[in-house]
Amino acid sequence: MNKLTSLIPLLASAALLMFGNGLQGTLIAWRASSEGFPPWLIGLITAAYYLGFALGCFHITHLLRQVGHIRAFSAMAAISTATIILAGLVVDPWLWTILRLISGYCLAVLFAVIESWLNSKVDNAIRARTLSVYRYVDLAANTSAQYFLPWFGGTSFILFGISAIALSLSLTPISLADKSSPSPPDHVNFDMKYLWLTSPLAAVGCFAVGMTNTVYRSLGPVYCLELGFDTTVTAWFLAASIISGVVLQYPFGHYSDRKDRRTVIMVATAGGMLASLLLFFFAGNSIFLNIAGVFLLGAFSMPLYSMCSAHANDRAGPGEFATITAALLFYWAAGAVIGPWLAASIMGWFGPKSMFAFTAATQAIFLAYTLTRKLQRPA
Repeated sequence: MNKLTSLIPLLASAALLMFGNGLQGTLIAWRASSEGFPPWLIGLITAAYYLGFALGCFHITHLLRQVGHIRAFSAMAAISTATIILAGLVVDPWLWTILRLISGYCLAVLFAVIESWLNSKVDNAIRARTLSVYRYVDLAANTSAQYFLPWFGGTSFILFGISAIALSLSLTPISLADKSSPSPPDHVNFDMKYLWLTSPLAAVGCFAVGMTNTVYRSLGPVYCLELGFDTTVTAWFLAASIISGVVLQYPFGHYSDRKDRRTVIMVATAGGMLASLLLFFFAGNSIFLNIAGVFLLGAFSMPLYSMCSAHANDRAGPGEFATITAALLFYWAAGAVIGPWLAASIMGWFGPKSMFAFTAATQAIFLAYTLTRKLQRPA
């Protein structure tokens, strides 16, 4: 308990960081749609964030090794705060694209600082519980951020200011924490090929998760606006996709630890595909069916990254976990760059419902690939 108590400053910084980041992601998409930006351009702005995140993955260990955790966090939080303030002052799609690219780079480093610091302060006996608490903080912060849109509206500077305040305040708890910050990391080679040779399924899975899960979360405000939903319904729609992420996390994880992980991955993928088809064919303009559908989609889809990660790490040797983790994150980010832009373009051609046709098709392809790997290679 004392160890968990000592993590409160880190978790407080994480909560403020996740709240500010979650709010600005929703706000940018909603404001861009309200300003009349075409869907393909909104998708490009969204993809820029994930491209920046992917680029940040290349430099995380180098930056932490050069300046340490607290200085890296302070610098990236300050830059990220400046980007959201500038986005609120100047409404321009091309400027926003650049700002979201910079923000993504910063957030990759910020999340790496928090997570590496948390892992360094706990031992294996309480690691799972600690990371569970961290995920609940993530859930609470992101969910609460969605409700600020209907409270304040998305057409003024107020929400940009609130997001900037949260990002700025995230500096305070971590700066006032005890002095036991982690040692600078050893050099870790970034090697995407190694992950592919170790577990092609994990590589393809993380790419597919990035392609799909980021679509309905980042383009959800555009989807709701085009269906004529108000900000309150939009907040519930987005919150449902986030809250649902914890429903099946533990059951799927528990079962995959005891059985062939690929079987559980197939069940989760199939469930996500069916939820996507429900939204595409049957939800229509029904508020209930749309919220229920995206809840089911999140419940089945959100645990996939963890299971793919576990599948890859099952095959890791001593000292190889960091290499695999960095590569998994990059494959996810690469999918997240392509998915929102491609889905937004499809929405512009075929309407908002086509977003879920895109997620269903991607999940169907991954399901078929997983089945093929299961038939070719024993567990």
